[in-house]
Amino acid sequence: MPGHTKKYSILIITLVASLGGFLFGFDMAVVSGVLPFIQKQFSLSPVEEGWFVSVALIGCIAGVAVSGELSDRTGRKNPLFIAALLFFLSAVGCAFLPSLKGILVSRFLGGVGIGLASNVVPLYISEIAPAHKRGRLVTFYQFALTLGILAAYLSNAGLVSYAAAHPPVGQGGWLELIFRQEVWRGMLGLGVIPALLFLFGLVLVPESPRWLIQQGRTAEGHAIMEGITTGSNWEPLQQEAQPASGTGSYKALFSPRWRKALLLGIALPLFSQFSGINAIIYYGPSILSNAGVSLSNAFLSQVIFGFANMIFTLIAIWKVDSAGRRPLYLWGTAGATLTLFLTGLCFATGATTTVWLLICVLAFLACFAFSIGPLKFVIASEIFPGKIRGRAMALSIMVMWIADTIVGQLTPILLKQIGTAGTFWIFALFGIIAFITVYKLLPETKGKSLEQIESEWNNDLPVSDTKPIRS
Repeated sequence: MPGHTKKYSILIITLVASLGGFLFGFDMAVVSGVLPFIQKQFSLSPVEEGWFVSVALIGCIAGVAVSGELSDRTGRKNPLFIAALLFFLSAVGCAFLPSLKGILVSRFLGGVGIGLASNVVPLYISEIAPAHKRGRLVTFYQFALTLGILAAYLSNAGLVSYAAAHPPVGQGGWLELIFRQEVWRGMLGLGVIPALLFLFGLVLVPESPRWLIQQGRTAEGHAIMEGITTGSNWEPLQQEAQPASGTGSYKALFSPRWRKALLLGIALPLFSQFSGINAIIYYGPSILSNAGVSLSNAFLSQVIFGFANMIFTLIAIWKVDSAGRRPLYLWGTAGATLTLFLTGLCFATGATTTVWLLICVLAFLACFAFSIGPLKFVIASEIFPGKIRGRAMALSIMVMWIADTIVGQLTPILLKQIGTAGTFWIFALFGIIAFITVYKLLPETKGKSLEQIESEWNNDLPVSDTKPIRS
């Protein structure tokens, strides 16, 4: 409002928005601990078991499909409110609904929330962050995601231990039901806590100022920017200082001007899934066991890999705004390719009971976590024009989910047909393709405002040849 500037902290804004990433990671990872219990309780057939796992993925695709249009038309905060509400309803439904059908509906709602959050959270953070901190703040979303995965593994292990030590006595009401009799309900129900924090936190943060300016609400947008405390001045708005003419559409995204950006927006999430990260996580327990690490149960092995993934993401937060996106991605891709090849070599030579296999897997996780994993979100949130940024990001994230589905279906087939070593070598081959693509196409965007990046694409200038804004 003119004459009154409300103060916002960029740290608080980022922490609140990143709760969407935390819920994303928690909701997807918690199923690994839930599945054995729910399969036994409901005597799930293979088809029903597949539905329980995939219904959330179907919800993700539906959420992403509507997220672009919703965020470009109604703002960035509205889809986040919807996502937070869906996370809450999903957790409550899974904790208390008695029928399998009700639980499946709840899982679907949670999936829609994940789909919305996976697109809108990095988009929102990128638009509200100053240029010199944008990479770090968007990467914090990926860190929150890995933290959510680790939290799910830890809470699963803790609840299983608690239920084993405290057998139900039949007089404890709903608390006994969800934490002792049917502990899987407690695993899913704990999502209520971060969902409520997300929902109430969103009340405290502003709308994206860049979206407001795109809609012609220039005074509101600038008032929000002036009220955000970052420790330094905001970069000046140029391209988006005036309301955008016309409305954004997918037709504009497919124009020759944006072809290179679109190719990058599709290729990077595609490569992130075809790097084999999900195969590594899925086969983590057996890999650790074969490497001679003594584990009391499968939950502990998941904690080890989840913790490693989270810790290595801190490297990206530390270096993305100083080293830059392009060098970090190239070094990470090269390292991931090499470690995938060496992992396959361990299986090919029978060296699966040595510490070298464990070293190769952890080295791969390190390379993935500081480059391929988080940078797909950072880069996709920067390279598209403001008036269609939400739709473009939705397309990029949709590719990620589709690729995730394809890899999930192909990995068991590849393991059976060509063996473990051959499977990892195929993943390494995609790493080589990713390195070449990034080397040829990816410009450096560190330290530049979104408006400057867009202007350079519009003028057909090589983005990496221009100087960043000093803020």
